[in-house]
Amino acid sequence: MNPTLHPLTQAIDTHLSQFEDQETVDLVVIGSGGAGFSAALNAAIDGARVLLVERMAHVGGTTALSASTSWVPGTKRGLAVNPEDTPERVATFLNNAVGDRSDPKLRQVFIDNGPLAIAKLEDNTALQFQVRPLHPDYLSELEGSVLKGRAIEPQPFDGKLLGPNLTLVRNPIPEFTVLGGMMVDRDDIFHLLRLTETWTSFSYAMRIIMRHFLDKLLQPRSTRLVMGNAMIARMLYSFIERNGLLVTRTEVTQLLQNSNAIEGVVLQQTLPNGEKTQRTIYSRGGVVMASGGFNRHPTRRAAMLPRAHESWCPAGPGHTGSAQDLAIKSGGQFGTGGLSHAFWAPVSVRQRADGTTAAFPHFVMDRGKPAMIAVDSQGQRYVNESTSYHLFAIAMQAHDRHIPCVPTWLVCDAGALKRYGLGMIRPGGKGLAPFLADGYLKQGATLADLAQQLDIPSENLVATVERFNQFADKGEDEDFQRGTTDYQRANGDATWTGPNPCLGALRQGPFYAIALYPGDIGAATGLVTDGDARVLNANGQAIDGLYACGNDMHSIMGGVYPAPGITIGPGMTFGYLAAKHAVKRAGLSEVS
Repeated sequence: MNPTLHPLTQAIDTHLSQFEDQETVDLVVIGSGGAGFSAALNAAIDGARVLLVERMAHVGGTTALSASTSWVPGTKRGLAVNPEDTPERVATFLNNAVGDRSDPKLRQVFIDNGPLAIAKLEDNTALQFQVRPLHPDYLSELEGSVLKGRAIEPQPFDGKLLGPNLTLVRNPIPEFTVLGGMMVDRDDIFHLLRLTETWTSFSYAMRIIMRHFLDKLLQPRSTRLVMGNAMIARMLYSFIERNGLLVTRTEVTQLLQNSNAIEGVVLQQTLPNGEKTQRTIYSRGGVVMASGGFNRHPTRRAAMLPRAHESWCPAGPGHTGSAQDLAIKSGGQFGTGGLSHAFWAPVSVRQRADGTTAAFPHFVMDRGKPAMIAVDSQGQRYVNESTSYHLFAIAMQAHDRHIPCVPTWLVCDAGALKRYGLGMIRPGGKGLAPFLADGYLKQGATLADLAQQLDIPSENLVATVERFNQFADKGEDEDFQRGTTDYQRANGDATWTGPNPCLGALRQGPFYAIALYPGDIGAATGLVTDGDARVLNANGQAIDGLYACGNDMHSIMGGVYPAPGITIGPGMTFGYLAAKHAVKRAGLSEVS
């Protein structure tokens, strides 16, 4: 279903003063990422009067900053691409990948309800998805994995349809845009890199470039939205159409609890001029926690992620865990037993012109490509560079306990930098001077020269590259088996002429390197819940009227990252389940 959408002409009121003190709604949702919007929209579809509370000035959280791939096996669109997938196969895969690190019953709840959650949103809102013909599970070597059909992603969206509400959507990470703010997805990158090679790519690239520059003249920001911005914009559009209530710059200061039941919230809004407004809001259905997790909590971060500096975190700025603190005060508890408290990616870090810090996640664009290697402080490889970003960063932290490798140096030759780019440096090999000047990029005429720049033993780096080049020439990485799984090979270079799309020799000087750090991209440890997304107390009893989803909820993946989109997919699913239960609690009847 692709519904006909009409431009919105009225700006939604985001001020807390629109409410009377002690006013009552059907549901309060804390946090406006994918999970929070899912809960809010699903309840609104069922006729609930929903208040969505966002502590930041913009909606979207980390979802808006992400590619917004969502792992939801069994959707209608996914089965059209891979009709042979089954719930049993999904369960086998998750059992092999996650094992006893999470409750298998909750995983089954996700498997059973994920397709229902997506269908309800696609049938009733502007949120529409697409599925790529090749998008493998990360742990593709495990039984039950597939190469396509489980990962879905939002269709692009015309931001002009939001009218005056467009500026509510959180802007993408600047380093993920080109030409001063133009968002690009993998299709755009494909055509932009081939702009001078084919008429198809030239005409495609010219269309999106001309639209972008027209937007710069006429709009407050670029209006062609893709990936996470597209998802949040689509959900915001439908929330406004269904008369949803939204307040921004607003924090929850108290959960109103009567015995074991949550009856509402106390909210405080602080406007840019310093004006503060406080309201007590009651909720018939309860309160859904979807505030993004603990990643920027002032004390919990230090306790749970002691070796990861906050400046390395590329996640949304509003993830302070303050809402979780209130849930714990009301009897909730954090889960245990996961592989890691967070989900990870290697990031490179650079100071922007405005003084803020950019933490750039290295997902698939460089480190797994030919003629790229990662080395520790001794100039030696210690990890399969083509493995998933989560496993790469976990390996970095484990290795650092024995041999310093924070930072790890991502090394390439001139040919690879030109062909693939390197972190924040675009493909093409031009415009390197600013990156060299501020130290983000290191350059050496020879490997020995580069090693001196990195303060690592030159003989080790030279020997490491020589050994790797031998592996690359024959297409077999004897040390770390790089390029041996379907996932790794899919993220290599399909046009590479060598025997392995992930392996290529580093021979063309000058040579380059950038520093990588372990960056937490989302919380894996969160509030323990049941199959209705209800928060459980220490006795395993549900706290009536209190729900959690997204990264506020303890991950069903147990700190494992088995496939793309394993945070947003479950987040939307348990947001749907929370809304379904809360709607009944409020005395309404759900649509589905």
